[in-house]
Amino acid sequence: MKLEKLRQEVCDANLQLKESGLVLFTWGNVSGYDKNEKLVVIKPSGISYDELTPDLLTIVNLEGEIVEGELNPSTDTPTHLELYKSFPGIGGISHTHSTNATIWSQSCLEIPCYGTTHADFFYGAVPVTRQLTAEEVENDYEKNTGKVIAERFKEIKPLEVPAVLVANHGPFTWGINAAKSVENSIVLEEVAGMALWTKKLMEIDKSIPDYLLDKHYLRKHGSGAYYGQK
Repeated sequence: MKLEKLRQEVCDANLQLKESGLVLFTWGNVSGYDKNEKLVVIKPSGISYDELTPDLLTIVNLEGEIVEGELNPSTDTPTHLELYKSFPGIGGISHTHSTNATIWSQSCLEIPCYGTTHADFFYGAVPVTRQLTAEEVENDYEKNTGKVIAERFKEIKPLEVPAVLVANHGPFTWGINAAKSVENSIVLEEVAGMALWTKKLMEIDKSIPDYLLDKHYLRKHGSGAYYGQK
C-alpha cells in the first residue's frame, strides 16, 4: 500500500476535523501531499467519518487520476489539486462548511483583522474570492474554484494567510501538512466568530493597527520569531 505514513496522517486529520465540531455528516475533507511522489491522499467522497480508516483513503496524481484506492475521491479533489500546483510549500488542505467562516463566505466579505488573536495566525484579513461566473460553475466547477482561490492570492503569500473564503460557498485552509491545515481551520472558525461579534459591537469598522499586527504575527513567524522554545 502506497504512502502509509501519509495515509495515517490524513486519516487522523480528517477525524480531528470531525472531532473539532467543524463538520456535520460528510461536509468536509482533508488531503495531504507528498511532494517527492507528487501524489495526493484525500478523503473519499461521501464516506462517513465514523467509517474512515487509512486504507479507505484515495491516492490521486496531480492530474486527478486515481493511483490507488477503490473509492472515488472527494468531489473537491480538483480544488485541492489546483492549490497544490499553485502554492509551493503547502502539504495539507482542509475544507469545511463551519458556521462562522461560512457566514462570511456567504456574505462575500473578507474577515478583517480586528485584534491580536487573528494576527497571531493570519497576517492580515482573510480574503474572499470573487464569485464564479455561470460558465465557470457549469464547466469544471471544482477546478475553477481552485483557480479563483489562486487568482485571489496573486499578491498574498499563502503561508502568511493560510485561509480563504470562497464566495457563496465556504472556507479552505492549508498548511505545511494535513494536521496544520486542520489547526488553521479551527483557528479560522474561532476568529470568524470573534469578528462577527466585534463587527456587531462597533459603529464603524476599525482594523488592528499595522504595528500591532506586525508584532503579533512576526513574533511567531519569520527569521526574528521568538515565540516558543528554541
